[in-house]
Amino acid sequence: MPLLDKDGVHVTADGEVATVTLANPAKRNAQTPATWRALAEAGRILPGAVRVVVLRGEGPSFSAGLDRAAFEPEGIEGELSFLQLARGSDEELDAAVAEFQQAFTWWRRPDVVSIAAVQGHAIGAGFQLALACDLRVCADDVRFAMRETSLGLVPDLAGTHPLVGLVGYARALEICATGRFVQADEAERVGLANLVVGHGQLEDAVADLTAALLAAPRDAVVETKALLAGAPTRTYDEQRAAERAAQSRRLRDLAGLGD
Repeated sequence: MPLLDKDGVHVTADGEVATVTLANPAKRNAQTPATWRALAEAGRILPGAVRVVVLRGEGPSFSAGLDRAAFEPEGIEGELSFLQLARGSDEELDAAVAEFQQAFTWWRRPDVVSIAAVQGHAIGAGFQLALACDLRVCADDVRFAMRETSLGLVPDLAGTHPLVGLVGYARALEICATGRFVQADEAERVGLANLVVGHGQLEDAVADLTAALLAAPRDAVVETKALLAGAPTRTYDEQRAAERAAQSRRLRDLAGLGD
């Protein structure tokens, strides 16, 4: 039985691997606030044994981004339209966006490694969801685009930080401000994609990467991930100290002397 199956999000777990599927292919996995609530719930319900989380989209596209009905006066059934949100107080609007962001912020938590398996369109919120993951394996038909500025908006779903970290400020600005497509060859060249494979090879490539990630002891991967994640905010000497502290914990644990 799935752990979760609602609002276009399907979650399963098999031992150390969980799979989160965007399951609304008829709408190219367009996202809504309900999608985001379900994605946030997915992060909360993962079993403790899970080490790798694979995020995928059903159908030809990973995700075509936000459901444009959110911009219509009547909005999406059961949800406040964005025009209604805009009429709220500063505090209400901030709280609403903060809630939306929860769907995008758990993928890099220290106890799991997340892999986005991306094919076809990954636009706007879809691009930011792929960026939320630690790693991205892409089919050769992938087309990333950050279209928020064309709508008079900014990327606000936690995607700007990882984008700048991956491609640098200047290229991130150009990608966001123009809204142009970044296709597979460029995505691999600039670091958006860890690996690009033929469309029919995507599932196998993700399975191979998952197996490689699971080959090392969990605690060693967790410590290494934390070291690398914190490196950009540390000085060289601070990073050296963090390495020593992490290695001390690992050595004591291997010797049976850990806490």
